[in-house]
Amino acid sequence: MKKYIIQSVRLTVVLLVLLCVVYPISIALAGKFSKGNGGGEKITKNGKVIGYALIGQSFTKPQYFWGRPSAVNYNAAGSGGSNKGPSNPDYLKEVSNRIDTLLKYNPSIKKSDIPADMVTASGSGLDPNISEQGAIIQIKRIAAYRKIDERKVAELVVANTQKPFLGFFGPTTVNVLKLNFALEEFGSRK
Repeated sequence: MKKYIIQSVRLTVVLLVLLCVVYPISIALAGKFSKGNGGGEKITKNGKVIGYALIGQSFTKPQYFWGRPSAVNYNAAGSGGSNKGPSNPDYLKEVSNRIDTLLKYNPSIKKSDIPADMVTASGSGLDPNISEQGAIIQIKRIAAYRKIDERKVAELVVANTQKPFLGFFGPTTVNVLKLNFALEEFGSRK
């Protein structure tokens, strides 16, 4: 019996050292060598942080690209989905309202052109990316509001499109904050 207790205590001490000291330190060091030194990829303008590239933000003005809807109002402290199923009448009404808003501000598109990510919230409510199609359907609206040639706006979308990891893992996406930042930078150069 004494033999098993000593082995259990030794194993507990080894696991405590590994999981409470070695692992957290190795993760912190890996973060320090990553983009943003473990503090996330910050987007700055004139030395001031205007946002984080990996956290979705609310853009509602028609001259900006709109991101994916959020069930938590883009609150990073309380991320989560709506937990409403596809047959829930409240959920269906929310999605229908989002579709109506997109069609109102983008009259050149058809309902069938709207990708699902533009009208449904992500599981975290903080998705910073939209699909490439989600960006494309907004080009005409943004070009009209900003009085910019549509081709220039399309070039910004292409320049800010992220291809799938290793060419085939995941979808092609566009980071909304980076794209809107590039749009602002382009507007200030005109």
